[in-house]
Amino acid sequence: MPDLQVPVVVWGGGTGGVAAAIQAARRGAHTLLLTPGPWLGGMVSAAGVCAPDGNELSPWQTGLWGAFLRGLAAAEPTGLDHNWVSCFGYRPTTAEALLRGWVADLPRLDWWPDCRLLGVARRGDRVTGITLERQGMACRVDPQLVIDGSDRGELIAMAGAGHRLGWEAREEWQEPSAPPRRELETNPFFAEQPVQSPTWVAMGQLGGDQLPARSAALSEPLPEPFLQAAAAFGLERTITYGRLPGNLVMLNWPLHGNDWHRGLGRAFAMDDPQAEQELFQQMQAHSLAFGRALSEASSGWLQLAEVFPCLDSRNAALTGASPLALMPYWREGRRLLGLSTVVETDLLPVRQGEATIAPLPRRDGLVDAVAVGNYANDHHYPGGDWPLAPKSCRWGGRWSGTPFSIPYGALVSADTSNLLAADKCLSVSHMANGATRLQPLVLNIGQAAGLAAALCLERACAPAELPVTALQEALITEPQAPAAPFPLWDTPWHHPHWRERQLACLADPARLSDRGLLDLPQAGSAPAVLPPPERFERSYRGVFGSDGHGTYQLHTQEGSWPLISLEPAVAHWLANQVHGMEVGLVGVANPWGPWLRVTRV
Repeated sequence: MPDLQVPVVVWGGGTGGVAAAIQAARRGAHTLLLTPGPWLGGMVSAAGVCAPDGNELSPWQTGLWGAFLRGLAAAEPTGLDHNWVSCFGYRPTTAEALLRGWVADLPRLDWWPDCRLLGVARRGDRVTGITLERQGMACRVDPQLVIDGSDRGELIAMAGAGHRLGWEAREEWQEPSAPPRRELETNPFFAEQPVQSPTWVAMGQLGGDQLPARSAALSEPLPEPFLQAAAAFGLERTITYGRLPGNLVMLNWPLHGNDWHRGLGRAFAMDDPQAEQELFQQMQAHSLAFGRALSEASSGWLQLAEVFPCLDSRNAALTGASPLALMPYWREGRRLLGLSTVVETDLLPVRQGEATIAPLPRRDGLVDAVAVGNYANDHHYPGGDWPLAPKSCRWGGRWSGTPFSIPYGALVSADTSNLLAADKCLSVSHMANGATRLQPLVLNIGQAAGLAAALCLERACAPAELPVTALQEALITEPQAPAAPFPLWDTPWHHPHWRERQLACLADPARLSDRGLLDLPQAGSAPAVLPPPERFERSYRGVFGSDGHGTYQLHTQEGSWPLISLEPAVAHWLANQVHGMEVGLVGVANPWGPWLRVTRV
């Protein structure tokens, strides 16, 4: 094939890759998306991680994440309230169809699936060409701007761009949860576990809504190596952790389940594809064994379900159907060396245990925020939980992570002038990666990277030269999926003054307090703003209960419901009710939570 010149090339396979490509093309940039497999969506579809974590509260449901979430809610016939690990559950095919519809609507976006990255050419500080194999032939693509939207940062490595892989010592950035340098240098664990453990998700199918009585009473443990998998929560809760519409189940269980911990260095040996293939086969066999063990323990209530296309051994052709996702769920990979680096202390709230925000990131005297995340931080390794500095608060009847902002500088390579990062390969520390790696935030990181690339083309400037205020304004005013650079606790995505309040932060960031509240009375009172109606809402009446510490219940004639809400107006109302009062609520019941998600009062 002859060389092809394209303004924006995205190496994908991650959720951030498709987000970057969509947003660059929506802004008008001719964009080419390259993915190594036959599906688009990375962890939200191809990797099967269909119960997203983080950004669950309505103030953080903005940008492509918010549009994706509302698209899923409209497409799933029974809605998204199906499990207890997340407030949202959907089928992988639903997500993939939604993303493909977005891509098909963009004449300036071309998607090439089933590509293999062969090499990246570089001249001075620029990527000048990408060589890949497609349809059995080698070809070269020459980009003006290139975006790495992959989980493992393959293009970053091939481009010779500065990057990190593995742990950093506590002394590097004074991160409270990082290991001291002496321990890092002497304990073999850190060499054996260079990144967080990945999972190869498998999909199951439940035979009904309840575990059979004979299995519920089962006292025999699961076989090795899953002996303790159900010890903490019991068999039924272990299985329904990731329940999805249609009684599908996402098997992605970290506690003695199908996380994989051995030989992870093979995932980054780019000159040894055989080693990578052996790793993949071991991960797949482990997940299938876990699924079969749960099936046997539940007397067949859970069966493995052939939900995904099945690829041949070379990932080159579809050969049927499989319960295994099309790719692993990578929690961590190579991380760009950017103009800014997000470290653990950048994510921690001003005051522990309160609804505050982390300090806004700054670069060159300006607030550099381009995406909001709020995940609590979570690391996966063999053995017990890694101790992490707390960054959560009680809000709306549940624990939620306090919000933080990703700086634009973390998306921009420090040494490769036309390279941006759009997935979990952005410039973060190993410890901070535990809070920045989740689907919702990665969608909006990708959106910011794609929009930045398009703006760079419009302005004929390099990513490092792009004024961050131009990117922030473009995110806030984006016609199809406006995205919040600034964390405002009291301003949900549907607030009638959402854009005004975000632009006010942009004009004067000092008006945003450390409690995530904006001094802007003319914008209206956020507690009076309720969300649009939902399909599965119904009315409930009963006696309100509160323990005085942020936990609420509704006691009805049919039974009692724990109460949660994702809405600022409802959270404010719940916090101000008197124990023992009769109340009327509207909400969506999730018996697998179990909770009643209150949407209005």
